[in-house]
Amino acid sequence: MIEVREVRSYWDRRAFLNFPLKLYRNNPYFVPPLYIDEKKIFRKDYFYNKTSESVFFLAFKDGKVSGRISGILQKAANEKWNQRRVRFTRFDCIDDVEVAKALFDALENWARDKGMREVVGPLGYSDMEREGLLIEGFDELSTFEEQYNHPYYQKLIEAQGYQKEVDWVERKIYAPKEIDPRIERIVPLIMKREKLRLVQCDSTQEILDRYADQFFDLVDETYKDLYGTVPFVEGQREDIVSGFKLLLSPYYIRLIVDSEDRLAAFGICFPSISKAVQKSNGHLTIPTIFRILKAKKNPEIIDLGLIGVTEKYRNSGVSWAILLEIMKMLKSGKVEYCETNLNLKDNLSIQNNWDRFENKLHKRRRAFIKKIAD
Repeated sequence: MIEVREVRSYWDRRAFLNFPLKLYRNNPYFVPPLYIDEKKIFRKDYFYNKTSESVFFLAFKDGKVSGRISGILQKAANEKWNQRRVRFTRFDCIDDVEVAKALFDALENWARDKGMREVVGPLGYSDMEREGLLIEGFDELSTFEEQYNHPYYQKLIEAQGYQKEVDWVERKIYAPKEIDPRIERIVPLIMKREKLRLVQCDSTQEILDRYADQFFDLVDETYKDLYGTVPFVEGQREDIVSGFKLLLSPYYIRLIVDSEDRLAAFGICFPSISKAVQKSNGHLTIPTIFRILKAKKNPEIIDLGLIGVTEKYRNSGVSWAILLEIMKMLKSGKVEYCETNLNLKDNLSIQNNWDRFENKLHKRRRAFIKKIAD
């Protein structure tokens, strides 16, 4: 017997958060999010509630928790893209098509009650959350920023009538055997012509104090036309800054400013903390904090977070300055490789950049869509 119920009680919320931790116990590729961050989705004052409505469902088979799913009515996204959609996220399930059907039926009924016409996902509240279903690369360690899932998830989702909407790909990029001398020659000329300079700060706090507001404005500007993006909401910036303090290392941040110290471009990489949080199932214990700090100091892998360039300099070649700095990071010998995280498959401007590096396409993710009403 399969029962689906909306998450309302403390015990249901706890079961919702703990289900994937149990489902992926001892899986060497699964990397949990920080538990303390996941708990925020149930807070009434969660900053995403300013622009969204959410629902959470649990599925029980023979009395045992067997699946979960969350729905997001992202009003800001629907308004921006002129859509009537609900996003599904945090879908986890045993390999049982009937359990999956019961979860999606509950979610789709909720979406219809809200007057929506389509369900898409996996997508979070914004593109700063984990998104996309892994469809290739199941034997690769997940990054901390992205979600791992079992191979059978695709079968379960497609069985409910969902079809591909977009794909993302991820690469491992390695230091080029030799940095192209043309890049090393042209970057200083571009910087001089545009009156730009590279800034190196001594601490994460200094970076945040001087450039945090400009950084968020530039992220909004750079990514505004990409699939599913929404502007930052009040409270989100402060939450991200709080997380940055733990994860960022100044050495892996590159900032380019103009003559008035205004941010013109940036590149942010994170020391990989995937292995550091695996052992504690995402709980921020004292040993976990020590492992994170160790990973920050001497990372084996770095994760590419974001690259941004202001519209004024987008066609000036300034992005090559950021790419050159990433090449230098990798050539330093301190890390084995860099994970690009998600890049839209049809975003050729970013895909072509990786041809300058030794690279391996090792993961693919997909967002699905289903029409539920005319």
